[in-house]
Order: sequence, then C-alpha cells, then structure tokens
Amino acid sequence: MAEAASDSGPDNSHRDGDVPGRSPSGDPARTAPAAGNGAEAVELPTWTKALGWCGVAGLIYLLICAVSIISRGFAGLGSDAAHTMFAFAANPWVGLSVGVLGTVLIQSSTTTTAIAVTAVGSGALPIQGAIPIILGANVGTTVTTSLVALTFIGNRAEFRRALGASTVHDFYNWLALLIFFPIELIWHPLQHISGSLTDALYGADWLPNPAHFNFVRAATRPVEHGVIHATSHVSSTLGPLFTIVIGAVLILVAVRYLGKLLKLLMVGRARDVLIKAVGRNAYLAMASGMGVTVVTQSSTITTSVLVPFAGAGILTPAQVYPVVVGSNLGTTFTVVFAAFAGVGQDAKIGLQAAFVHLIYNLFAIVVIYVIPFLRPVPLFCAENLARVASEHRWVLAVYLGTVFIALPALVIVLVGVL
Repeated sequence: MAEAASDSGPDNSHRDGDVPGRSPSGDPARTAPAAGNGAEAVELPTWTKALGWCGVAGLIYLLICAVSIISRGFAGLGSDAAHTMFAFAANPWVGLSVGVLGTVLIQSSTTTTAIAVTAVGSGALPIQGAIPIILGANVGTTVTTSLVALTFIGNRAEFRRALGASTVHDFYNWLALLIFFPIELIWHPLQHISGSLTDALYGADWLPNPAHFNFVRAATRPVEHGVIHATSHVSSTLGPLFTIVIGAVLILVAVRYLGKLLKLLMVGRARDVLIKAVGRNAYLAMASGMGVTVVTQSSTITTSVLVPFAGAGILTPAQVYPVVVGSNLGTTFTVVFAAFAGVGQDAKIGLQAAFVHLIYNLFAIVVIYVIPFLRPVPLFCAENLARVASEHRWVLAVYLGTVFIALPALVIVLVGVL
C-alpha cells in the first residue's frame, strides 16, 4: 500500500517532503514565502501603483528614444567609420562570441540585441553580421538565472534542485545554437525567411506598413534632437560616438529599471499565475512564460522567479522547462517593437534583424520542444550538471567561467583581433 501511494503521487509527496528544515506538514503554502527569498508581493497604495505605471510608460518611451539616438549616432559617423566599428564582428564566430560575452557583461540580452538591430537599421552592420550576435545574446542571457541558484549553495539538496531548474535555460539555448547556427552558416534560412516576412509586411495592403508608424518618430524626436544638440559641439567623429554611447547607456538603464519596477508591480501577481499554470499543462506553462516575459520585458525575471520554488522542492526542473521555452519567445517582442524606431533607408533591414530573433526562437520551440526526440536533452544535461555540481561545487565555477567568459573572449582575441 505504501509503495502504491508513493508511485501514484510523486509530484506532491516527493517535493513537499524533500525539503530539509521545512514544516513537518510539507504544506507548499508554508514553504512558498521561504522560497521567494523575501520577494513576497507587498500590497502597494493606489497612488504608488499609479506612479509606478507612469514610470513604466516613461521607461518604455526612454527605450524607444534610445534606439533612435543610437541610429542617429551611426548615421552621423558616415558609412566608412560605422562599418569599421563592426569590422571585427564580420566573422560569424566572432559575432557569436560578442553576443555571448557582451550579454554576460551587461546582463541584458535585450540591450545587446537592440544595439545589433539598430546597427543594422542604420547601415553600420550587415544583416549577416547581426544574426550571430543575436544568437549569441540568446545564450548569454541564461547565465543570470544560474547565478540565482547560487543562493541555495548552503544546502546540497536545495542547490541541486535549484541549479537543475536554472540550467535548463542554458542547455535549451545551447542546443538551439548547436542546431541552427551551422544551418544558418550554410543555407541562411533565418536571413531568407526574415527578409521575406519583412518584404510582406512593408509591401502588402492587407498588413500594416511599418513605414507609416510616424507617431513613433514624432514622439522620440524631441529627446533625440536634444542629445544630438548636446553632442554637436564635439568633433564630427567624437560627437556621433558619444551619441551612440549615450543611447546604449539609456537602453541599459531603461531595461534594467523597467525590470525592477515591473517586478515590484507585477511579479507577485505574475508569479501566482505561473505557479498555478506550471503544473497543469506544459503548453499552458509555455504561454504563461511568454506572457509574463512580454509584460516584464525580461526573460531573466520570469525564469529567476521560479528558481527559489524549484530549490524548495515545490516545482521540478521538468515543470520549469516549458516556462523557460515560453520566456525565450516572449523576450523577442521588445526588440521587434523597438525596431520600428529605426530611421534611414536601412530601417527596413533593421526590422528584418528583429524578426530574425523572433523566427529563431519559434524554430527552436518546434524543433527542440515539440519534437519528442530532442525534448528531454536539455533537462537531462541540466539535471546531470546539477548532480555533479552539488557534489563538487567548483564544477559550476569552471562551467560558467569557461563557457560564458573564457571561450568567447578567446575566440574574439584569436579570430577577431589577431
């Protein structure tokens, strides 16, 4: 009888009972606050919420302005100088490494991808050069979630569960890269499909023409002109460079504080939605991950919120997996929207670069998650890394330092510089 009971309810009995130091009852409602690491939602006054949502609107506006500012900066450099800035990334392996390392350093794949898309939209970077950077940024963003798992390093069982849930994101994106990067180098399907989609969006009467979205340009023009005027007193070369730097900093600030503000306003409620959806249906969990990421503008927030629950044994890595897949897709919409702020004759190509990010993640879902043959691979790799790292914790440091920092830096130096 005891064996039958154990087999019939592994999710509840194992997860609830396998949490050292928890309440004897194993009640998830009691363990959830501890799992949240103090991130429990606090009911804010109405006026505070109103100010918070005004701040969200302002930061989104700042993000779009920053994209326009970078575009104007590249345009001011002139074609020769602009192309020189990205000449080292002409090699696809270097571009891929720049995307990984750049995202690790600034902790924002949205920033890295937006800069690449803007560079394409201003003519400074060809679409072929932007695709590896975008694919690399997709991988680099996963390191943050792995670092969240380190908060459980004091307890071996919790650390193993948390790391298994967090590194599913790593191995899912690495597997997608291993599949699609060689294919893109040989046949260029992402470039061709995104180009066809962009042509259809611009040329067909039954779809809205992005060239007609003049309200975006009208709204961003005052801030854009203010920055251009402030840097116009410098030399013809340094002025545009300062403009690009200012735009990049504004993107980083907007994305960073937008995530924090939305976490304060939304994540408590969004977390409840995720927790309820995760255990019901994998595709519902995927949709929830995508929806929360669209709202919070950050896949890192979506996935990091669930890591403490995995560490506490309330969720399993297998349940977190589809949320990760959905969050990967959700993060692409920010860059697509930002691409509408592109200016100049190459703005259409910039939108194409943004569509590359969207199409790549759609293909990854179909090939890796929908097809049953490949679906278990990221989960298998994550759980085995977690098992080894929980026994030998130096393994995680070697993994993160080698894969996300040393290897990309070595490729940049040996191939791009020397």
